[in-house]
Amino acid sequence: MTDYQQIFKSVNSATRKLPVLTEENIVRTLQSLRAITLENIALILEANRLDLDKMDPNDPKYDRLLLTEERIKNICGEIAQVESLQSPLNRILESKTLQNGLDLQKISVPLGVLGIIYEARPNVTFDVFSLALKSGNGLILKGSSDAAHSNQAIISIIHQALESNNIPKEAYQLLPVERSATKALLEAVGYVDIIIPRGSQGLIDFVRQNAKVPVIETGAGIVHTYFDETADITKGKAIIHNAKTRRPSVCNSLDCLIIHQSRISELSELIEPLIKSSVKIFADERAFTKLEGKPGVEKASEEHFGTEFLSLQMSIKTVSGLTEALDHISEYSSKHSEAIISENQDNIDKFLKMVDAAAVYANASTAFTDGNQFGLGAEIGISTQKLHARGPMALNELTSYKWIIKGNGQVR
Repeated sequence: MTDYQQIFKSVNSATRKLPVLTEENIVRTLQSLRAITLENIALILEANRLDLDKMDPNDPKYDRLLLTEERIKNICGEIAQVESLQSPLNRILESKTLQNGLDLQKISVPLGVLGIIYEARPNVTFDVFSLALKSGNGLILKGSSDAAHSNQAIISIIHQALESNNIPKEAYQLLPVERSATKALLEAVGYVDIIIPRGSQGLIDFVRQNAKVPVIETGAGIVHTYFDETADITKGKAIIHNAKTRRPSVCNSLDCLIIHQSRISELSELIEPLIKSSVKIFADERAFTKLEGKPGVEKASEEHFGTEFLSLQMSIKTVSGLTEALDHISEYSSKHSEAIISENQDNIDKFLKMVDAAAVYANASTAFTDGNQFGLGAEIGISTQKLHARGPMALNELTSYKWIIKGNGQVR
């Protein structure tokens, strides 16, 4: 039987040594990781193939699980971007001298030990390690059985990079795939500082309901785009198609198109690129009357609204105006990413102010909700909550702060 408490204790102990690492040592380790990864692409792909062989290619998680040579090279590019970013540690956030002569400084520090629970996304193993190392945090990873071989291959490469640069590998550990490991991690009070789940709404709900360690929610995206009465149809076609089809299995992909009733006559033209891309569409009654007979179009039922499809499927909702669009988004949104396509500045301003989401767009695809796209490097995930961090969680979001007080004999 695995001694989880001993693993947690070991990670916690090794993590205490990380804040004194030099920036040069951290960068050198990430460079080593990139080099070792590129040398072992074949090994990683072989391990990934063992995982893929166990999964139905039609499963929405298949694309998330899939690694290719190009994707691995892109991951290395993201690690290089993390290398180049300024360290988030030891920044002076506030400084003052009190009347009694005490000097106070508020400085940024690591969160401590991060517990990451994630599903079939082996790229997460690379991403969160590079961010954790750069921000001085330890890391306990709990991947799913779907990606067991891939994650094991990746953590072995990470450990090689750490050992070659004299950084304790004990601070960065991958737990076994057994469910007992998840339970142990969620209850690791005193050893783990933050739990961050990445995956389906079901996973996130389970973690939130069962964790005794503080949780930051990330991942689930029920995404809407509102095409209003003034929207440019050329922009709309491109934005909607990109938001749905660029990579439908990820959390920033479009789930529901909301269209103003005055534009319903143009709906067929608006979704033509989606039809050509074999997107299955669930249209409400008003939209269905304009689309009936088109391939892949069906009548929507209540279950098709508020659904994160994670595949080439989406719904369409017809509304009478901005107020109804905002009400629909408020009812069904997961507060991840929402967009408006409009040429009316008043509508845009109202939408941007009133929509409660981590990322709110005007005339752009929601596919941009991503730490790398925001210039933050790799990300831990997209936080959909309001405490501590919101939106892409990158280096700065992996820090807390503490007060440093220097005196010369003062007493109170």
